[in-house]
Amino acid sequence: MSTESSKSVNLLTVVNGVLPSLTAAEARVAHVVLGDPGGVAELTITALAEAAETSEATVIRFCRSLGLDGHRQLRLRAAQTAARQESGLDRQVAGGDIPVGADMKRIIETVAYADSHAVQDTVHSLDADTCSTVVDLLAAAGRIEVFGIGASGFVADDLAQKLHRIGHTVFSWPDVHAGLTGAALLRAGDVAVGISHTGKTTDTVDFLACAAERGAHTVALTNHPRSPVATVAEHALITAARETTFRSGATASRIAQLTVIDCLFVGVAAKGGKTATEALATTAAAVAGRRRNA
Repeated sequence: MSTESSKSVNLLTVVNGVLPSLTAAEARVAHVVLGDPGGVAELTITALAEAAETSEATVIRFCRSLGLDGHRQLRLRAAQTAARQESGLDRQVAGGDIPVGADMKRIIETVAYADSHAVQDTVHSLDADTCSTVVDLLAAAGRIEVFGIGASGFVADDLAQKLHRIGHTVFSWPDVHAGLTGAALLRAGDVAVGISHTGKTTDTVDFLACAAERGAHTVALTNHPRSPVATVAEHALITAARETTFRSGATASRIAQLTVIDCLFVGVAAKGGKTATEALATTAAAVAGRRRNA
């Protein structure tokens, strides 16, 4: 996530995104911010360091991990977040959690908020230049391999199906053995796309590493910019989804991923121009007879 884009995203989303990669001391600062952004907005750097049982230097490193210029900007972003919560815009999802025993109205509001804001925050966090580069690589690739495990596998299938419809040679594999064999057949100019919300899925990291060894371009789609899958990839596209309690691998993360997938697909289709348009029409006509008339 670029510095400029991170300034537009909900502070709590940014903090949760980098949390897995922070040092233990930086993580203590993160938990203070997540627990009481309004309070953090009022704290001096010394007071924040004391609250997190760490040093002022660690607070500065934490700010830089978020893509912020320093503590002063952190206080401003914390104040903005607190104002949204106070106004009621974020009140129903404070901390992104659904408490045990929550009534159905609270659950519906929280889930809907998380899903809709996953799209908004992801759009703000996406780096347009990186997206353009990835679109160019996909459009020019002789072969594209897409890989994801579990919920991310559904997203991988979606990208493969979309690109296949406009005439690209693309494969999405259901397991790591198939994924690795596919990656091993890639060549220079081909593209491997690895999808992992946490960025820690070993199979996805190995898939991208194998593709890189073959000389292919590698792209990661993840929620965590400093995760292993983002580090191993040549290009990283970052989502910004906050998952709520009971929703590990939830719809919010998939909606955020699918938003990026749609952006990439439309970008590739736009570059294809008439060829892509004709391919879409041809494939639509091929299945038109499979629908019943009302």
